[in-house]
Amino acid sequence: MPRIRNDRNDSIDQLFQAILSLQDQDECYRFFGDLLTVQELSAFAQRLQVARMLSNGMTYEAIRAEIATSSSTITRVNTELRYGSGGYRLVLDRLRELPDP
Repeated sequence: MPRIRNDRNDSIDQLFQAILSLQDQDECYRFFGDLLTVQELSAFAQRLQVARMLSNGMTYEAIRAEIATSSSTITRVNTELRYGSGGYRLVLDRLRELPDP
């Protein structure tokens, strides 16, 4: 069961509804640019990049050689990929289905 369900509340529900209301990438840039600091947004993007690399079979060493990230971040993402609620897998599978930009 996803851990976030244990922390479910109206504020989180409203945040997710706000995200679901976004219609395109430009709106995402505008909303997340206001919501998050550059560092926070970069950290989220980096975690998704690590998840993609791990799901493609890359080793921790290869990931660290390609992007500046800590072993603890890679471990955390790997743990979620293996034992989490399936959110990374869901998104990675959907991204694979999208046409190349």
